Amino acid sequence: MPDPDFPFLGVHLTRGVGGHVHAGPNAVLAFAREGYDWRTVRPRELWDTLTYPGLWRLARRSYRTGSAEIARSLSRHRFAESLRRLVPDLRDEHLVPAPAGVRAQAMRRDGSLVDDFLIERSGSVVHVLNAPSPAATSAFEIARHIVGLLQMEDDVRGPAAP
Repeated sequence: MPDPDFPFLGVHLTRGVGGHVHAGPNAVLAFAREGYDWRTVRPRELWDTLTYPGLWRLARRSYRTGSAEIARSLSRHRFAESLRRLVPDLRDEHLVPAPAGVRAQAMRRDGSLVDDFLIERSGSVVHVLNAPSPAATSAFEIARHIVGLLQMEDDVRGPAAP
């Protein structure tokens, strides 16, 4: 069962088109914006993350959950244990490593996670700051919203010069 305090999909199994089954996910801090494994570290990006006050507020409140996620990401046995709640006959050796994904997650300065779309306009620029799981499904609606924001800006400034 997903933790209601975190806007992530809980551990689950998904059958692929070819019949193979993917197990996942877990959620751990990446050491780079495109850190698809533990070896990828970008010192500047990691520094920005570690000096953000919201991270430490979240960590203080959620260290048990965070520690369990790290353990699951490093231990096949721990990961299999969590999946056995869904499939009791699953054995550790059924799991094989697979590529990881990176899911960006917006966090407020108070350490709370943004669990919905967060789109802001700054002058004539629109920033999509958080786009949770249904973003691909909602892409056309998001685009309409962004176009609407930009049209409001044009209405205020007038049409752009040719």
